[in-house]
Amino acid sequence: MQLTGAEIVVECLKEQGVDTVFGYPGGTILNVYDALYNHSSEIRHVLTSHEQGAAHAADGYARATGKIGVCMATSGPGATNLVTGIATAYMDSVPLVAITCNVNLPALGKDSFQEVDIAGVTMPITKHGYIVKDVNILADTIRKAFSIAGSGRPGPVLVDITKDVTANKCEYEPVKIEHPMDSNKIDEDKLNEIADMINSASKPFIYVGGGAVISGASDEVRELAAIADAPVCDTLMGKGVFDGHDPKYTGMIGMHGTKASNFGVSQCDLLIALGARFSDRVIGSPSTFASEAKIIHIDIDAAEIHKNIHADAFMVGDLETILTALNKKLKQADHSEWLKTIADLKAKYPLAYDDSKLSCPYIMQKIDELTDGKAIITTDVGQHQMWAAQYYTYSEPRTFLSSGGLGTMGYGLGACIGAKVGKPDKICINIAGDGCFRMNMNELATASRYNIPIIEVVINNHVLGMVRQWQTLYYGKRYSQTVLNDSVDFCKVAEGLGCEAILVDSKEAVEPAIRKALECGRPVLLNCIIPEDDKVFPMSSPGAPLTETFDASDLES
Repeated sequence: MQLTGAEIVVECLKEQGVDTVFGYPGGTILNVYDALYNHSSEIRHVLTSHEQGAAHAADGYARATGKIGVCMATSGPGATNLVTGIATAYMDSVPLVAITCNVNLPALGKDSFQEVDIAGVTMPITKHGYIVKDVNILADTIRKAFSIAGSGRPGPVLVDITKDVTANKCEYEPVKIEHPMDSNKIDEDKLNEIADMINSASKPFIYVGGGAVISGASDEVRELAAIADAPVCDTLMGKGVFDGHDPKYTGMIGMHGTKASNFGVSQCDLLIALGARFSDRVIGSPSTFASEAKIIHIDIDAAEIHKNIHADAFMVGDLETILTALNKKLKQADHSEWLKTIADLKAKYPLAYDDSKLSCPYIMQKIDELTDGKAIITTDVGQHQMWAAQYYTYSEPRTFLSSGGLGTMGYGLGACIGAKVGKPDKICINIAGDGCFRMNMNELATASRYNIPIIEVVINNHVLGMVRQWQTLYYGKRYSQTVLNDSVDFCKVAEGLGCEAILVDSKEAVEPAIRKALECGRPVLLNCIIPEDDKVFPMSSPGAPLTETFDASDLES
């Protein structure tokens, strides 16, 4: 049948099972939006307040559901406004397809109105990018984009379409999309080598990254920990893969990881890295990281092997597939003495905070208690992000969504909206700092427009908290441009954007506010006032060995 390019875009989205698109229209993409109008019962479009919000919402939708997120924007500034969201998805391996439209083909390359080479701009931050100048290749291009975004190590793909292509017609043949299982050939020799290393280890430690979430390997990781009788730590991206209530769980590793994790990894004789990339925020000093241990690295991306830390043994492939085969080769271990050492570290160095005043850790523990640990928590970036990772207990994957690699302030609210759209039966709560909230507060209008009942918790210390913490520790308390103590009233802002708002300025106000937010069925903002000098501990200095992790008591002494 003969269809316009715009109609082909919509039909291809339907082929891929896309049920939701986040975006913002404009001149060059009008034909696509006109086609979407006729399919509103099949594809829901969420109009965000800003294109960056659309990219973050598509990202949050993808992380929460495991599906490929889709966002759309027009040419020029519409397309460039997606860039930060695309880069965020790229750094955290989130499957995303961004569809933009550009000026007509004859006007391309002539500095036409609202023209920008968005494929060129995004080349370093996408798995692949396409410029479609011929309607006859449009359908196949979109199909390839989805295949690339979701296969191997996932990531964002850009499809830029000239406006005339969206108006031109060609023959369209629908295709039934099948997703074949990856062959994932197992190298038996390498698998046996890794099994032997685990079976012979005396002090194994499992280090779980975001790849375990993407692979869906939670059950296999938990089985490995049980058979190998090994403690488990995770990265920011790996939260929920291993149950945070399990006695073997030691908490997060790295700059703001627990002392039990940081010291335990420093003492182990075998470190098993699963879907992790040995980020600088995890390893601290590369030369001293896990220096007593042999290292096993399993990851789907061969480029990560030996990139930051040399591995003594490795396998490249899908983690779930590899662990399924590996677990069958392992002998049931008994490392009770090693686990007692780890338990002693946990007992000696628990996470702790000043319980005499209102604080983010107290708020997170109350949210954990009142949601039974079942909510999807999204965050922005900063102190509140670390507190959310430390003091909420995650027991399932895809329940902690945060910008780990890029560290994008302004990520969380859009991501929370996307997560709630994708998982409407889940409680979805965004934890933001007041600095981050200033960057994306306009997306409250999106939540209220569609009555998406998210909860926006602003941890308001009237400063850029994490930057101030570094200024306190490393810059002689010279608080250059980090004080936000002005007359902006976040509650009035939220109410003006159509949301409920509650001021929380005491510990006693926390539980009633959370209960009201959970029960009201509308988007709600909690403006939580905490002291400006609260700090995230534990902490290790950038590039320092994990054995030098310190907390408030260490600073005092």
